[in-house]
This record gives sequence, C-alpha cells and structure tokens, in this order.
Amino acid sequence: MSLLDLRTYNPLSKLFGTLPLMVLVIGTRDLRTPAVVGGAALLLILTGARPTGRTVAWLLLGVPAALAVMTVSFGVWTDPARVSGTRLLVSVGGFELWSRALETGLATGLRLVAVMLLALVGGLTTTGPDLVRSMIRQLRVPYRIGYSALAAFRFVPRFRHELDVIRSAHRVRGLAGGGGPISGLRRYGGYAVPLLAGGIRHAERVSLAMESRAFGAHPTRTERYVVPFRVRDAILVSALWCFTLGVFA
Repeated sequence: MSLLDLRTYNPLSKLFGTLPLMVLVIGTRDLRTPAVVGGAALLLILTGARPTGRTVAWLLLGVPAALAVMTVSFGVWTDPARVSGTRLLVSVGGFELWSRALETGLATGLRLVAVMLLALVGGLTTTGPDLVRSMIRQLRVPYRIGYSALAAFRFVPRFRHELDVIRSAHRVRGLAGGGGPISGLRRYGGYAVPLLAGGIRHAERVSLAMESRAFGAHPTRTERYVVPFRVRDAILVSALWCFTLGVFA
C-alpha cells in the first residue's frame, strides 16, 4: 500500500484537508495565490490519484483551455468604467478590452480552476460508498441516512444500464429515428417512460431488500467494509492545513 496513493486514504481526510483551501481561495483577489494552489492540486492529482491517460490529457490540455476561455469571458464582462485607466488591448466598434479587465478575468478564472482541482483531489480518488461509510463511522452520521444515500449512489449505474437496454430495444424495433433535433427529442421522450418504470421497479426491490434485513430496526448496525481513519490520514490533513497556512501567511 503506497503512501503516495491517495485512493488508499480515508475520504474525510481529503475532504477536510482541502476544504479550508477552497474557502480561502474563493476570497482571494490576486493572481499568485490561486495559481500556487491550483498548481499544487494538479501535482497532487498527477502523483497521487493514479489518473488514466485520458484524464491526464484532459488535465493538461482541457484545464488551460478552460482557463483561457474564462479569462477572456470574465474580462469582457468586467465594467470598462472601472478599468479605463489601464492599457487598451482591443477595440472593435463599441467593444473595448482593457489590460486590467483581462487581469481580473484571469484572477477569477484561476480561482475557479483552483477550486475545481482541489475538488478533484478527492473526487478522483474516492468512491461514493467509501465516503458514506466513513461518514457513518467517523462523523457518526445515522446509518439510516447514510445507507439511504448509499442506495441512491447505486441508482446511477443502474439507470445507465437500463438506458442502454432501452436504446438497444428501440434499435431492434427500428425506432432509432433520424439525426435531426426533432427526432432526437422524440427519441429521448420515448426513453423517459420505460426508464421511469424501471426506476420505480428497482426502488421497490431495494425497499423490500432493506426491510427484509431489518433496516432501521436497531440504533446501530455492523459494517461489512470498515473505512478506518489512520495516523497517516491525520498527517495528510495536517500537511494540507500547514500548506494552507504557508500559502496565506
């Protein structure tokens, strides 16, 4: 078990370790702080999340592209009257883009990118069931709420499977339709009713299964999979908090 593999850490350590950084980054107005935090979060993801090649490509290419789009977009939305004393970069008709407006857009984009990357530190290395189990065990969340949320997590892949089955059935019956927008709306409208019916049937089965296991009959329940909070989890939280203090000191 590698200490650099964030997937082996308790989900709460990654949540509470990055949460102060998210809150403080949102309140910054400079360029340096969100850039440093975003770079550190990206490095942590690349070294500790064990991302796939597709994820690495998206991080290294998609994130800078999104930052460039947000920089220009937020720069355009900035009130020209507040930045008219700086250098004029672009002037097309009545449209003017000033250097200070572009800097404001860059700062806003860096804050959003930093928060997104901090969220991905836990999002790419944590599963929903492990998060629910750790909240039940460490935060003492009532298991009735926790396992209900865990059952809700299970609905997502089930709905995806049901949608694939419905699409295959429509193609077999020749109901795939054309490629226009109207045909697409009709096609997705045809998916809604059977998908809703399948979801109701699955919810009934889950309800019966939980009742047959005496769900909610006792104040506590035993855990089949235990998600412990180890010493290294506390060290990870402390290291992230120290990094937060170092950045904002």
